[in-house]
Amino acid sequence: MKAESIVGWLGAVGIPEELVSVGTEADNAWCLIRSDEPDEHGTVSWEVFWREQGNRYDWARFTNEQVACHYLFGRLTWAQVARGAVGVLKTD
Repeated sequence: MKAESIVGWLGAVGIPEELVSVGTEADNAWCLIRSDEPDEHGTVSWEVFWREQGNRYDWARFTNEQVACHYLFGRLTWAQVARGAVGVLKTD
């Protein structure tokens, strides 16, 4: 999973497109941003956070794009499971 495909994957489990912003910060959205500034080791990172009123909440940083995408996918999918929107299919 990569940044360009995550919105589609999230949409498949019922996450509204406007709830996620990839590449830019947006208020009232989960943001997935590639950091322009490398860390002290020269590694570029990916950041995931909720942005509200210009502030970042529940911020996490990853050195791998796929890991950042899976983190965001898991976090938002879990919210869908917790509210009962998606879950285990019953087999008869």
